[in-house]
Amino acid sequence: MNVTELRPGNYFEDEGVLYRCIDILLNKTAMRKMVAKLKVENVRTGAIIELARNSGYDVTETRLDKKNMQYLYDGGVSLVFMDPKTYDQIELPKASLSKEMPYLVPNLEVMVISYNDEVLGIQIPAKVAITVTSCEPGVRGDTVTNGGSKDAVLETGMKLRIPLFVNEGDKILVDTATGKYDGRA
Repeated sequence: MNVTELRPGNYFEDEGVLYRCIDILLNKTAMRKMVAKLKVENVRTGAIIELARNSGYDVTETRLDKKNMQYLYDGGVSLVFMDPKTYDQIELPKASLSKEMPYLVPNLEVMVISYNDEVLGIQIPAKVAITVTSCEPGVRGDTVTNGGSKDAVLETGMKLRIPLFVNEGDKILVDTATGKYDGRA
């Protein structure tokens, strides 16, 4: 496929490296060929870089395999996931999932993303229900000093600010894109 046909969200391979297109800008000046300026993410390393390619340049469009799996438990150096249909289990290293770990609660349904049988990572839901394990009690009328919120620790070890009316043991929704409180579960 020609590089000018790429759209944000497309996955492609260029010079043996797997990329995800974040943004593309096509630049045409009077005396030159069209130049595609790409903002891409290296899927394996997570590095975001910019590439410039002439309009005649070809890249290999790829498709990633996505499979629904369930998070089971933390196995020390790796995290264990299970296919709910076949009961097959896979282990993924903790180091590669550091951004997703604060949202992983047992039995959470995630999407495992792979390419040619190589697991690249996981995709977690936009909102996750997590139990509050500890927080200070909310004091009525204490909205001036701390803005109507208090510190809390969730069952995954994540720390965030929650409203005063939420108590220990309550399940709350956390927005996984921002890492902030999103409501009661």
